Amino acid sequence: MTTIEAPTNCPSCSSVLEVVNQLLYCRNASCGTKISKLMEHFASTLKIKGLGPVAVQKLDIQSLDELYRLDLDDCSEGLGSLKLGEKLYAEIQRSTGAPLNVLLPAFSIPLIGKTASAKLSKVCTDIDEIDYDTCKEAGLGEKSTANLLAWLDEEFYLLGNLPFSFKFDAPSSKPTALGTVCITGKLVSYKTKALAHAALEEVGYGHKSSLTKDVTILVNESGIESAKTKKARDAGVQIVTNLLEFIGE
Repeated sequence: MTTIEAPTNCPSCSSVLEVVNQLLYCRNASCGTKISKLMEHFASTLKIKGLGPVAVQKLDIQSLDELYRLDLDDCSEGLGSLKLGEKLYAEIQRSTGAPLNVLLPAFSIPLIGKTASAKLSKVCTDIDEIDYDTCKEAGLGEKSTANLLAWLDEEFYLLGNLPFSFKFDAPSSKPTALGTVCITGKLVSYKTKALAHAALEEVGYGHKSSLTKDVTILVNESGIESAKTKKARDAGVQIVTNLLEFIGE
């Protein structure tokens, strides 16, 4: 029986391959084949119609930053068609509204797919709240956590100019008989706003991300009299400075 040995180097750029969960990964950010495959996966995950391998090659896109710097003229000239250019440009602009739930799996981070992203969305509100503790709270494994944190530390800074909010899609709950809560500023009693929202829902409160007319309680644990706090106070909204005590945990 013939034994087939796994390659140790990337056939495209010759970089040493890394084994993750029995899969081989090239870590060279400049690898041409890797860039092409990453772009294809990103476009497929965000459902950007018209951005297939041929379009990527015609537009000569080498990074996501270059993709989102394309204007209508770039798309039309690159594809050789105003109609195709208009359609692709519209698709690219539409994709900027993707929440982190959808966006995170698009970055091809080993072991970070839809399931891991969905778990994180239950304990985090945005990408800044992702750390070892929140990954553990979400139920991610050690390898998944290590891969995600390494990506945040080594590659995320390269994406800082992309036109995304990098926030998880967590729709506001409906107002309840107990009231609707809005949280402003940094929390002290909970690590993330997502965890605070879960605690509020458990005892029967609704929550909103902004100070709308149906908000009856504003949580401000920072001690800073922000414009939002002043507006709430002037409107007669109850101000809470310790959410744990308010909930009664």
